[in-house]
Amino acid sequence: MLSSTSNVEDLPAEQEVIGEEEEESYFQDVDILQNHGINVADTKKLKSAGICTIKGIQMTTRKRLLAIKGISEGKVDKIKEAALKLAENGFLTALEYSDKRKMCFRISTGSSELDKLMGGGVESMSITEAFGEFRTGKTQLSHTLCVTAQMPGNNGYGGGKVVFIDTENTFRPGRLREIADRFNLDHDAVLENVLYARAYTSEHQAELLDFVAAKFHEEMGVFKLLIVDSVMALFRVDFSGRGELADRQQKLANFLSRLQKISEEYNVSVFITNQMTADPGATMSFQADPKKPIGGHILAHASTTRLSLRKGRGEVRIAKIYDSPDMPENEASFALTAGGVADAKE
Repeated sequence: MLSSTSNVEDLPAEQEVIGEEEEESYFQDVDILQNHGINVADTKKLKSAGICTIKGIQMTTRKRLLAIKGISEGKVDKIKEAALKLAENGFLTALEYSDKRKMCFRISTGSSELDKLMGGGVESMSITEAFGEFRTGKTQLSHTLCVTAQMPGNNGYGGGKVVFIDTENTFRPGRLREIADRFNLDHDAVLENVLYARAYTSEHQAELLDFVAAKFHEEMGVFKLLIVDSVMALFRVDFSGRGELADRQQKLANFLSRLQKISEEYNVSVFITNQMTADPGATMSFQADPKKPIGGHILAHASTTRLSLRKGRGEVRIAKIYDSPDMPENEASFALTAGGVADAKE
């Protein structure tokens, strides 16, 4: 979207048209349901609940559709039936799915070493989680991604806008200006392309996703990255003690499931940060590091790629692939600079 050297206008017209056609076939608007006997009022109700595409209907349970005001059981059956007709058959060959995966893109982190570790950067259609103690660079990485996501990258990635959900009041526009300077980008243009929201409770955090889905639908294919910094902070506050643990994990599972669905539905990257906790039982088993990320198994299974961050010497930080479906367990060093995340100087 932004570049100090190239511009979208430089793209050949043909390439742009192909890109638009691909985008259109990927997103099917719920308004198509009107041709299948669903009235305008009902499609508006679906959109108000953050369900804006046919894929979105497939990703929503009947129970959740029934919870939408004014949608009866009969209507739910009709909507599901129509969506089934419009959607593709559930099964693809691995080769067809491989072609579909070509739509995935990766966003650079600002450090080539870290990009290499992550197979090219933060992947779209999946959740990437970075966890570590305070001062390990989680928020700095989030801020850097806000800028790098707007710049054209490898494999034809054209850049796009960013949504930032802040739960700990750590977002600083001033940092984005400093990072923009490093890449010679216009400050106002960079800030204009980042949509920011401050979440105050875990419920508010979940409600914001409805707005995010509506925004992604309104500006189809324009948004490329969704950041939640940090994902667990408010759940930690709103639910306390063992008695509320099951309820907390259920609500967290719903939130993460929604994040994953949004990333697949709109082909965006989702980057979340997470905190650590001391593990009292670890001393008994003689573990080298008695700290672990919070959120339990629910968060561990929801995140596609998990990055563990720890402090190195001075401004150097070390990232390790903690869990990934396609990347080996490796480590990489990066530095926190005035211009955001960069390669560590040897």
